[in-house]
Amino acid sequence: MSIAPATDSVPQQSGDYSLVGADSRRAVERGLAEADWYQTPVPREEMRELLERSDGPALRDTIIWFGLLAAFGTAGYLLWPSPWCLAPFSIYWVIYGSSSDARWHEFGHGTAFKTDWLNDAFYEIASFMVMRESIVWRWSHTRHHSDTIVVGRDPEIAVPRPPNVARMLAGFVGVPAAMRYFRSLFLHARGGLGAEEATFIAADAQRRGDCRREDNLV
Repeated sequence: MSIAPATDSVPQQSGDYSLVGADSRRAVERGLAEADWYQTPVPREEMRELLERSDGPALRDTIIWFGLLAAFGTAGYLLWPSPWCLAPFSIYWVIYGSSSDARWHEFGHGTAFKTDWLNDAFYEIASFMVMRESIVWRWSHTRHHSDTIVVGRDPEIAVPRPPNVARMLAGFVGVPAAMRYFRSLFLHARGGLGAEEATFIAADAQRRGDCRREDNLV
């Protein structure tokens, strides 16, 4: 199958990015769901060397990370309510907003520490910091890597086409993400599960969590 590149004469159309919509079914029919994609033929021994993990550098970087957050947060607090507090708070916001997500990603993949329980522990902390439910997002990210940027299958496409500029700008302060987080949090606390979540969370995991689908709340 070949996909024609977008040109000026072929307008880009907005697809159905829902995981339960028409494009989701179409992706399955076209064989795009869980497809066997090209993989670079890296020798197994070389791959093992590249994937070698160590607790030392990860612990050092994590201590520096929390140390910087504590230092700039404290400086901002001590300078409050002077306008000078904006300088340390701005640095705090940048470190918190950018590095928390990056560490959430690596802790979730288990690539930061060699010791698995350290990855799991800091994954839970980072999930709280970026307002993501840790279990649901493990499943979501697994689907993201199996069906990357496949419309109707990837739940983590950051910018649908055509892009919604207002939504992108709101994302810089986390408003849309926070609204989705609390809505799903209350739903899950009641034992419910969203229709889209039910497509990427395995059935046995749903049973263990006593999840019930409540499509009208999604």
